Amino acid sequence: MTPHRLPDRLLAGANYPLGASWDGLGVNFAVFSSHAERIDLCLFDAAGRREVARYTLPEYTDEIWHGYLPDAGPGTVYGYRAYGPYAPERGHRFNPHKLLLDPYARALRGELHWSDALFGFRLHSAHGDLSYDRRDSAPFMPKAVVSDEAFSWGDDRPPAVPWADTVIYEAHVRGLTKLRADLPPERRGTFAALGDPSTVAYLRRLGVTAVELLPVHAFVQDRFLVQRGLRNYWGYNTLAFFAPEPAYLADGSANEMRMAVRRLHAAGIEVILDVVYNHTAEGGEAGPTLSFRGLDHASYYRLSPDDPSLCLNETGCGNAVNLAHPRVMQMVMDSLRYWVQSFRVDGFRFDLSATLGREGNGFDTGAGFFDALRQDPMLSRVKLIAEPWDLGHGGYQLGRHPPGFAEWNDRFRDGVRRFWRGDPAQRGDFAARLTGSRDLFGHRGRRPWASVNYAACHDGFTLTDLASYAEKHNEPNQEGNRDGSDANWSCNWGAEGPTDDAAISETRARVRRALLATVMFAAGTPMLLAGDEFGRTQRGNNNAYCQDNEISWLDWQQAAGEEGRAMTGFVARLIALRRAWPSLRATEYRDGGQELAPGIAEIAWFDEHGRPISPEAWNNPGERTLVLRRAARLPNGRIPMLTMMLNPTAVDRRFQLPPPVRRSRLLLDSAAPAEPERALPEHAASVTVRAHGLMLLLSGTEPRE
Repeated sequence: MTPHRLPDRLLAGANYPLGASWDGLGVNFAVFSSHAERIDLCLFDAAGRREVARYTLPEYTDEIWHGYLPDAGPGTVYGYRAYGPYAPERGHRFNPHKLLLDPYARALRGELHWSDALFGFRLHSAHGDLSYDRRDSAPFMPKAVVSDEAFSWGDDRPPAVPWADTVIYEAHVRGLTKLRADLPPERRGTFAALGDPSTVAYLRRLGVTAVELLPVHAFVQDRFLVQRGLRNYWGYNTLAFFAPEPAYLADGSANEMRMAVRRLHAAGIEVILDVVYNHTAEGGEAGPTLSFRGLDHASYYRLSPDDPSLCLNETGCGNAVNLAHPRVMQMVMDSLRYWVQSFRVDGFRFDLSATLGREGNGFDTGAGFFDALRQDPMLSRVKLIAEPWDLGHGGYQLGRHPPGFAEWNDRFRDGVRRFWRGDPAQRGDFAARLTGSRDLFGHRGRRPWASVNYAACHDGFTLTDLASYAEKHNEPNQEGNRDGSDANWSCNWGAEGPTDDAAISETRARVRRALLATVMFAAGTPMLLAGDEFGRTQRGNNNAYCQDNEISWLDWQQAAGEEGRAMTGFVARLIALRRAWPSLRATEYRDGGQELAPGIAEIAWFDEHGRPISPEAWNNPGERTLVLRRAARLPNGRIPMLTMMLNPTAVDRRFQLPPPVRRSRLLLDSAAPAEPERALPEHAASVTVRAHGLMLLLSGTEPRE
């Protein structure tokens, strides 16, 4: 709250920490700008509608403007105005008529309402000329709120799940629970619902060890989407790097998110945040002035060296954050530490991380940002996941991130899709993906967990749609079906979309189960898209970023149906098998040459006749079936062998068990998911692997009790 009697001027305060910091007696305000000539602090009433006071920050130390407001405290609503040159040709866009959000704002009051007054220039349509705009943007801007960070964590402890044991569940805070009829309407789609005991219990029953949340930083609804009656559902349009998205807080308090983290931790489940530090919601040079642009455009953004009036756009979102500037780097690092310290999150997935690794000569695996993360005593100990690409030149950097990072592996995604679709010449690449993509990650001491393996994620088809549509159907996005990738490696198996054909439905179900089993049984870190465990569909939309509706939300009535429950049970069984057998959770790369016992290598490949695969057979484009046997020595000396038999063809095939043939036990048949574990006949030397099926056998040890 603001003091009852406002002083005439601010005290000097301190230049650290950045942001608005309450010390129990007042609030210190500190904001960076190396090119501003003056910065004013604007105070507003509790609703954020009326400006009640304005002060010039009195001190400027090490390029930090700062001042101290006595007797102020949590709940104080504020914004900034920055004075300086409006010279786009030199990269400067100062305009004190534009109210600016504090880059370190930890809570927001009000929403952004689109108006031309948000822009620092005015376009003269006759000639395309730009002129300085003097309209006040404050009525249309959200404001920052001074926050109280107090929260009782009790006996909370990070689950600290080892990477090799990690199973990720990628989810959206809103979409996960928006259709949960068993929760009060005002809680659905919020952190309160995520942390509800029933949600936590579901995730625990499924067996996942980490929830990876799509962006939860406060973000902006794009103007062009609002004009179309759509919304930015995914949230990759960050406005405030320190504030939770207000729409995800049922009671408006950030402690709601903290409580959700605490309850997930109590269940042994980690929380990973998908974070967007590569660009901001201000867009390109023609975008609005909301925060960073008005405070110091030339410092916060990467600008064209040939024309500083233009933003570099390696992200495809209009701008790229300038991590080469030490204060901008500090902001990102402070933000990451804040989420770990104040919210106790367990890791981050970096959107378009290739942008974060760009130096003067392009992507650099030793970029300053990566070095800063790796040496940080706090951040180097949490899970770090890269989306290893952007849209800039040389932007595809899969496998080139430094040790300590895991990476989304789209080579795995595409490879498993093509294999189970039945494409020719897939065996060699598919084998590399099954064993942890050593060709991509097997250097600098990196481990198989560095490969985040998935068949579907938020960006693209859901698993059900992957087996139901040959083409994308993005018409609801109102972009003429031009958006979204055309390279989906999908198949509809005889009908586009929903069908009553029982044979087609059975084939689709088999392919989905085989894909899920492949993800869970491959070396690496498996990731499951929320809802894929019970058959969620987006009706063929492979770019549902703007569909904040039933297209994107999880249908829990479907999950409760007979098919949904059966599929969810199957996925839980896959995860349980992965957890039970060490050879399915490789902790390091194996070359297959080491024998654990005579004739038993750690990794061995066979064809369906039980013969080792020759180089000629590996390169034969017509060969599609595959057998992988993995063995591991247990602490008790036993050497269980897990044999995975894969038949992506359209007909049942008879597979010979590879030598040495020992009595085996069926652990899983993806083509017959209801079939329980059972011992095979004592002298069985072959099994039938059904069309589009994966079979997992155990031999070499006594059955588990």
